[in-house]
Amino acid sequence: MSQQTPAPQARGEMKQTERITQGPGPGRGPFGGGMVGQKAITFGPSAKRLVSRMAPSKVKAIAVVVLAVVSVTMMSFGPRVLGHATNLIFSGLIGKMLAQQGVPEGTPASQVADQLRSQGETKYADMISSMDVVVGRGVDFTAVAQVLGWVLLIYAVASVLGWLQGYLLNDVVQRTIYDMRQEVEEKIHRLPLQFFDQQPRGELLSRVTNDIDNVSQSLQQTMSQLLTSLLTVVAVISMMVWISPLLALVALVSVPITMVVAAQIMKRSQGLFVAQWRRTGVLNAHVEETFSGHALVKVFGRQGEVERVFAEENDELFRASFGAQFVSGLIMPVMFFIGNLNYVVIAVLGGMRVASGTMSLGDVQAFIQYTRQFNQPLSQVASMANLLQSGVASAERVFELLDADEQVPELDGAPAAGTRRGEVRFENVSFSYDPQRPLIRDLSLVADPGHTVAIVGPTGAGKTTLVNLVMRFYEIDGGRITLDGVDIAAMPRAALRHGIGMVLQDTWLFAGTIRDNIAYGRPEATEEEILAAARATFVDRFVHSLPDGYDTMIDDEGSNLSAGERQLVTIARAFLSEPALLILDEATSSVDTRTELLLQQAMNALRSDRTSFVIAHRLSTIRDADLILVMEDGAIVEQGRHEELLEADGAYARLYRSQFTGVGEEVVA
Repeated sequence: MSQQTPAPQARGEMKQTERITQGPGPGRGPFGGGMVGQKAITFGPSAKRLVSRMAPSKVKAIAVVVLAVVSVTMMSFGPRVLGHATNLIFSGLIGKMLAQQGVPEGTPASQVADQLRSQGETKYADMISSMDVVVGRGVDFTAVAQVLGWVLLIYAVASVLGWLQGYLLNDVVQRTIYDMRQEVEEKIHRLPLQFFDQQPRGELLSRVTNDIDNVSQSLQQTMSQLLTSLLTVVAVISMMVWISPLLALVALVSVPITMVVAAQIMKRSQGLFVAQWRRTGVLNAHVEETFSGHALVKVFGRQGEVERVFAEENDELFRASFGAQFVSGLIMPVMFFIGNLNYVVIAVLGGMRVASGTMSLGDVQAFIQYTRQFNQPLSQVASMANLLQSGVASAERVFELLDADEQVPELDGAPAAGTRRGEVRFENVSFSYDPQRPLIRDLSLVADPGHTVAIVGPTGAGKTTLVNLVMRFYEIDGGRITLDGVDIAAMPRAALRHGIGMVLQDTWLFAGTIRDNIAYGRPEATEEEILAAARATFVDRFVHSLPDGYDTMIDDEGSNLSAGERQLVTIARAFLSEPALLILDEATSSVDTRTELLLQQAMNALRSDRTSFVIAHRLSTIRDADLILVMEDGAIVEQGRHEELLEADGAYARLYRSQFTGVGEEVVA
C-alpha cells in the first residue's frame, strides 16, 4: 500500500444520500432548482418537436389525415344537400299559394314573374323567377324523401370514417406516449449520479409521471378535434365561396379578428401554464421530502414550518393555476361573441339576397349552417388552446429531462470483465463536486488483492466519495483509477459494477418478498444459496418469527422490518452476489451491539479472499483491517494498522480516544 500526500482540501463533501435528500436549493440543479416562472420555451418549437415524435407511426398518421379529409368533405356536403330539400319544400308551398291566389295551374314561373312586375311587385317577382315553381303543384314529398335519404347516407358514412380515424389516431397518440415513457426511462439510466444529487426527487417524479400523463391527455383530447376542426374550416370556406363569394367574404372578416384575439390570450396564458406545472413539481418535491422524513419532522417539532411552506407553495400553485385557467378560458366567450355577430350579419344579408332573388332560400339556409359550422371549429380550436398549452408546457419539462447532459459514454472497444484479483489503484486522482471547491487532489493509493482497507475520518473528509469514484458514480477530474491494472474509465460500467458488492448505511429494499430482496443482485441463485447467505448474515434468525417466513412481503420502504433487520437483508444480498470487491459503508450502523459482533464474523468470512473497502465511524469494527486510512479534508493524513496508528498518537489515536476514553474535545464537529 502506497500513498502520496496530497495538498490540503476544502471541506464540503456530503454523503451521497445526504445530497439527494437536501436537493439543489434555490437556483441550483439541472433545471434551475425551485425557480418558477422562468421564460418558457416558445410554443411553436416545442409543439413541433412533440408532433415530430409521431414520425414512427407515419403510415397510420397519413391514414388518419386521409380519413379525416374524406369524412369532413362528406360532412360539408350535408348542408348543401339539405338546402336542396328546403328549396323543394319552399317551391311547393309557393306554387300552392299562387294557385290559391287564382293563378292558373301550370303557369310558368317566368310568366308569373312578368305579371308581378307589371303590378309593381318587383322583389316578389325576382324571388319567383329564381325558383323552380310550378303553379298548383304542392310539395313533392317523394323528392324530399330521396334528398333526405342521401343526407342520411352521407352523414352515416362520414361518421363511420370519423370513428375509424379516431381509432387510428388513438393508437398513434398512445404509441407516441409509450415511446416517450420508454425514452425517459432509458434516459434516467444514462444520467450521472450528480444529476440526481442536484434534482429534488419530487420534482423529477413530477416530470416522469404528472407531466407525461398531462401530455398524453392533451394529445388525446386535442389532436382529433384539432385536425377535424382545421379541415372543417377549409371545407366550409370552400362551400361558402361556392354558394356566395360575397357572403363568404363577409364571413371571413371574423377570421383575422378571431386569430388576433386568440393569439394575444394564448401568448399570455402560455407562461402561466409553464408556471403552473413548475409549481406542481415544487409542491410535489416538498411533499415527497416531508413524507420521507416524517419521523424527523415530528421529532424536531417542525410541523408548523412544514405546514407553512406547504401553504405557501400551495398558494403559489393556486395562483398560477387560476391565472392559467382564467386567462385561457377567456377565449371561448370572445369566440362566441364574434361568432354571433358574424351570424347576425350573414342572416340579414342572406334575407336581403333571397328577397332580391339573387339567392334561393335553401342556399341561405345552407350558408347559415356553414356559418355555424365555420364558427364551431374555430371555437373548438380556441377551447382546446388551454389544453394544448398545458400539454406543450408539460412537454417542455419532459424535453428538459431528455436534453439533460448524460454520463460519459462508454469507450469503443472497452475491455470485458475477466477473472478479478481485486487490486485497486488510485494514481494522482483529483475530484470535486463543485469546481470552485476542490475535494480530492493528487491522491494515490494501492489496495492489494484480498486485503481489507478501512477508511475513517470526520464527516465531510471524503470517505464515501472515495468508494463512489471506484464505482464510477462520478467521473474523476484528473489522474486515473485502475482495477487489476485496467483503467476503470475504459471499462463498461455494468461490467465494472458486476463484480462489486456494496452495502450502504441507508438501506434500500423494493416491494417483494424477503427472498426476492436477498436474490436481487443474483437472480439465478438457488434456494440453498439464498438460505446459506441468510444464515451467514443472521437474517435466518428473525425470518422464522415472521408469519410467512422468506415469503413475507415487504413494501418499498421496508416499514414492516426494523432498521437493523433491513440492514441485515442488504448485507445478505451482498453476501449472495459473491463480489470480487466489497464496499461496506457503515453497514452495521443500524444493528445492536450483539448482532454487530455476529455480523463481524459473517463479514470476515465475506471479506475472505476479496478486496474490501470498509467505511466506519465505530472504530471497534475495523481493528482487524489490513490497512486503515485516516482522511481529513479529502487527504489521507495517516495510514497503517490499528496498533501502529495508536502508537503514532496522531489523528486516528485522537478519534479512538474520543470513542473509548470519553475525550471528545478534539473531535471535529
